[in-house]
Amino acid sequence: MTNQKTPVSIALDKLEIPHRVFRHPGKVNSLEQAARERGQRPEQVIRSILFRTGQDQYLMALVAGPAQIKWGALRAYLGQSRLTMADKDEVLKVTGYPIGGVSPFGTTRKLRLLVDPSVFAEKNISIGSGVRGTTVILKSEHLKRALGEVELVELIKGQLPNAR
Repeated sequence: MTNQKTPVSIALDKLEIPHRVFRHPGKVNSLEQAARERGQRPEQVIRSILFRTGQDQYLMALVAGPAQIKWGALRAYLGQSRLTMADKDEVLKVTGYPIGGVSPFGTTRKLRLLVDPSVFAEKNISIGSGVRGTTVILKSEHLKRALGEVELVELIKGQLPNAR
């Protein structure tokens, strides 16, 4: 644990959102390892995933745990047949963060944000801090308040009773 500030903790401080910064002791190789070191289960780790939806057009999706996004449902929701995950260079350029540190807060540009309901299913969660190997831990109710208005969309398989 550390009190060292990160881009995301600074953004959350400005929003007066309670949180704490956690620095991993070494390299993180998996979501499961990250959760274990944080004293969490994988479902408490929120992933921020950047998608390219068109020429220089992007959106971010937030999902909890290791479950995969349902591409068909995402395409149908967006009303488009083509989209791809952004590559590591695009992620850094668009968010300002390296893969492994991506967060919806303090990004280089304003992004459309889709949030799977699983993100708010756990009481305590962790999100990217803007720095690889470091995370921000907070309550899901505080994350919800910090995010403000988002598009709540079922994006993943097997996390919710009504998932298709």
